[in-house]
Amino acid sequence: MAINLQKGQKIDLTKGGGAGLRQVMVGLGWDEAQKSGGFLGLFKQTQDIDCDASAIVCGEDGRLLNPSNIKDCVVYYGNLRHPSGAIVHQGDNLTGAGDGDDEQIMVNLAQLPQNVGKIVFVVNIYDARTRGQHFGLIKNAFIRLVDMSNNSEICRFNLSENYNNMTGLVVGEIYKKNGEWKFNAIGQPVQEASRLDALLQLYK
Repeated sequence: MAINLQKGQKIDLTKGGGAGLRQVMVGLGWDEAQKSGGFLGLFKQTQDIDCDASAIVCGEDGRLLNPSNIKDCVVYYGNLRHPSGAIVHQGDNLTGAGDGDDEQIMVNLAQLPQNVGKIVFVVNIYDARTRGQHFGLIKNAFIRLVDMSNNSEICRFNLSENYNNMTGLVVGEIYKKNGEWKFNAIGQPVQEASRLDALLQLYK
């Protein structure tokens, strides 16, 4: 049975009930905002917001694994596969339309290089300031982890805070401690993240 996490809560992934866990699917989802439109604003229209999910790859010191090579330290719509093959982004969703996961990132824990100590999952709104958009216009955002050996959901974290005027979110992280992999539900807003580089700066 999946665990519903609260902000700041941590769980073990490869210890106890998670022993033998190898491949994890990290699903991130959100719903389009609604805006008034039409005659006298009597009906609502969806406002397309291009949210981009990315995985930032860090060493055990919590810093970017190799800042001089973008392919080593971030997996995103412009670099869908980590050189190790252990982290694979399933592709960009430009609108957030539809139910379920909007973007998915596969992580093979057993295949990760030894020098990887943390994978941080972030979401930013592309061109947010130019388009006048922010996470206050997004609803039902979540991150969930699925054990790919049996397609069972391990945990889910629903982001329910007010993120008005924020254009980026540090959603959660998979990190290594004493040789075991764990997950931390973060939900930290970032005010200016119209470009992914602003989020990378947090880990340099």
